[in-house]
Amino acid sequence: MAETSLEKLERQYEQARARLQAARARKAAKERKLDARRKIILGGALIESAGRDPETARLMTALVTGLSRAQDRKAFENWTPPAPNPEAAETTGVPDSEADVPVARDKGGPAERPS
Repeated sequence: MAETSLEKLERQYEQARARLQAARARKAAKERKLDARRKIILGGALIESAGRDPETARLMTALVTGLSRAQDRKAFENWTPPAPNPEAAETTGVPDSEADVPVARDKGGPAERPS
């Protein structure tokens, strides 16, 4: 039995709907993957920062303590955030005080460190 024009159009419509649904699913999966990647990167940066900055370490402890879902809290059982290391700030190149900030010369020359 030959396919009628209407049956052919209905079949093409269903195929197009299936392709559209698959494309939407791929887009949603890609967005979820990117969201997870961002969270992982941001979490790593937060943990690294907590190892250098006591305020960030306190913030991270408060965030972990305030988790509301039991399964999320369970992931942090027996885990302690890194303790701030005062020497870590020296290796990052971030000045700890004004004494570490270069001072420009009066004549527009290169900056020099105060003595």
